[in-house]
This record gives sequence, C-alpha cells and structure tokens, in this order.
Amino acid sequence: MADVEIGIGKSGRRAYGFDEIAIVPSRRTRDPEEVDISWEIDAFHFELPVMASPTDSVVSPAVAAELGRLGGLGVLHLEGLWTRYADPEPVLEEIASLDADKATGRMQELYREPVQPDLVEQRIRELKAAGITAAVACTPQRTPGLAPHVLRAEPDLLVIQGTVVSAEHVSHQAEPLNLKEFIRHYEIPVIVGGCTSYQAALHLMRTGAAGVLVGAGSGAAGTTRRVLGVGIPMATAIADARAARMRHLDETGVYVHVIADGGMTTGGDIAKAIVCGADAVMVGTPLAAASEAPGRGYHWGTAAVHPTLPRGNRVPVDPRGSLEEILVGPAHEADGQRNLLGALRRSMAICGYETLKEFQKAEVVALR
Repeated sequence: MADVEIGIGKSGRRAYGFDEIAIVPSRRTRDPEEVDISWEIDAFHFELPVMASPTDSVVSPAVAAELGRLGGLGVLHLEGLWTRYADPEPVLEEIASLDADKATGRMQELYREPVQPDLVEQRIRELKAAGITAAVACTPQRTPGLAPHVLRAEPDLLVIQGTVVSAEHVSHQAEPLNLKEFIRHYEIPVIVGGCTSYQAALHLMRTGAAGVLVGAGSGAAGTTRRVLGVGIPMATAIADARAARMRHLDETGVYVHVIADGGMTTGGDIAKAIVCGADAVMVGTPLAAASEAPGRGYHWGTAAVHPTLPRGNRVPVDPRGSLEEILVGPAHEADGQRNLLGALRRSMAICGYETLKEFQKAEVVALR
C-alpha cells in the first residue's frame, strides 16, 4: 500500500476502521443453522468467539459464570474492585451515582485501595467453583508481584493486558517483565496485548503467547488516541496482526490466535473483525449494556482510573437486555446491538462460509 504524503519529508500509510470497509459475499450462500462460530485456544473450546473485556463495569464473578454458561469467556481483572474490596457492591453503587464532573476524581480515589493478594486467590477460586474456564487479567507492571498468588490459585488462562504491551520494554528504573521468560517458565496459557502493528504483533507471538490482543484503547470508553495521540484504526491493525500470524506460523508451525480488542459495537463490526483476521473478539461496551453488568448503566476501562493520567471516561450505556439477548438474541430492534453472534452467523451464511477460519478468507472492499 502506497504511503500518503502528510507533508514534506513526512508520509503515512492509509489505515481503515470498521466503518470504512464492507464484506463481499462469495458465489455461494448457506443456512445460518449450519454455520459454526466456535473457536479454540490452547486446550479450551468456546461456542462463542467472544471474550468480555476485563473491566469492573463488565465482568464480575457472576457475569463470568453467566458468560461461560452461554459459551463465551469472561475475564476478571485482578487489579480491579473485586480484588481491592471484599464487598465491592457498595463501591459500584457509589460510582454509578456520581455526577459526571466528579466521577473521574472520585474513581481515582476508590481505586487507590490496594490490591489484596488473598482476594486475588479467592476470586480465582470463585471462578473455578462456577465450573467455567477461569480467565483473569493483570497489567505487565503488576504481573511479577501477583504471579505467585495467581499461579497458586491455578486459573485456566492469564491475560497480560495494557494499553500497549511490547515484547521489549526498556526501563532504567526497574527490571521490566520479561514476557518470553515468564510465558515459557509457567505452563498457564497467556494472552498478551494490546498491539497495533505487524512488528509488535510478531514480537509478542515470538514470546510464546497463546494469543495476542489487537487494539490500543480504541473502545467507546477510551480516550487514548485523544490523550496520547496513539492508535490505529482497527481493521488495519487486525489485518497487520493476521500477516504477522502467517509469518510466525511459517517460521515455527505454531498458530497464535489474534483477538480483536475494542471498537466493536454491532454484530457487523464483529463480522468485519473476523474477516480482517481475528479468531475472536474482546468487547466491553456492548456487554456493559446488559442487565447483569456490574456497572449499573455505566462503562469505564482500566485506563480511566489511572492515578495521574486517565485515558478514558465513565460513559453511560443504555440498557439493552440480558447478556443472553445481547449475545445470542432474540433482537427486537434493527440497530445491530443485540444478537451480536446471530448477526455474525448470518453474515457468514450470506457470504457462504462455514467456519470462522474460512470466513477470514472473505473479500473486503474499502468504502472511501
């Protein structure tokens, strides 16, 4: 793809978001009932290619259990309210009651409560007791300190997530997390991210990660691009990660899963993410609109409560029904925000593809 000249001596590559592309149907169609939208990562099989974003407004132990029942995967953040407070419900109630102009400051105060290692282990045990795939998340900075408690409780999957995570973090103040060493030392499958470029995705794959998250604060509650000037439209970011996956597979014979993270609000967005190369998606805002969501009509990401530089807001979300209705229907409005996976299934059927991996081969066109 040719670069676009930004100014004398500075050029940039044209990148595309979901609203700038469309999927092209093939020469055949299928019955939606005959489409398979399941996916696997490591030894774990899921009927729905959806991971719930590890934020306090989306995932509680109860929500993770319900998502597991439906066939998806809820990821509990181990640096959120559920590991800072024995009973976070009053805190969640307070956050939902805050005036908009006071929300960020008060939330920063509430998140100053330290993470309690005993609660880390307790929450993981709660997930396992629910009989679901126990998936938890933490930031790269906190991973070394939390690792003994996490590993003692034996979750099934660990997500190491930050706004941007690299395989080569340079620091002169403290010894940074060596992702390759960490992943290869422990047997637990690890998903890492986010990343937004071919090279970054490839280097994360070479750490031995089971999956990489693609995206950098691109969700509805994130302001990373506005605050830091960092980011890339999601369609291009996923396609670049897909190319990195192909190279890594050629070099090693190991398939690393690409998980699109952020910027998806409709079933059509999810379908486009899969076609661009994602094996599954991680969503927050759509699930924050569920009646079971702990955010009580609001959504915020982990970057929204950063103690010195928040990169997100507490945003209101209109209630849209239960988790089941949002994910698998039925839908009673034509806005694409309910029955997200039914929309994915029908998109695959209309375009003639039977599985997610086949759907990744579909043609796309740029709309502008």
